[in-house]
Amino acid sequence: MASLLSSSCPSSSSSSLLRNGSSALAMRVILPHSPEFLGLRRGKPTAILAAAAAGGKRYWGTAIREEKLAEMIEKKVAEAMEACEGEALGSEGCRVAWDEVEEVSMAKADLRRRIADSGADPLEHFCQGNPDADECRIYED
Repeated sequence: MASLLSSSCPSSSSSSLLRNGSSALAMRVILPHSPEFLGLRRGKPTAILAAAAAGGKRYWGTAIREEKLAEMIEKKVAEAMEACEGEALGSEGCRVAWDEVEEVSMAKADLRRRIADSGADPLEHFCQGNPDADECRIYED
């Protein structure tokens, strides 16, 4: 299970030990209006860091969305481990908690797939559905 989590969640490299000796993902509390919440780390926009790490072009909103989903996965995994701590693995609460982890993981995988499929501008998808919008107008000289 730990290898599955670390492979699906790149930011899960820092782990901590729970009371019963099992490992869990470390959680960080991010307050609104903090630099991390706004997408800044040490004064640099996250999109720049993501672009440098990925070796490709990334838009700021996409990088923020990916980061938020990664943090949400960490949070849901911690909640699921806490929910299953005292109960049997087959209990209703435990199954629901791990289903939530799976849903958030699928959302992140879907975002990655959409990014990989569309190497174009994110506005391209919007303009396909709304060709008459002001943002999609094409002016010819």
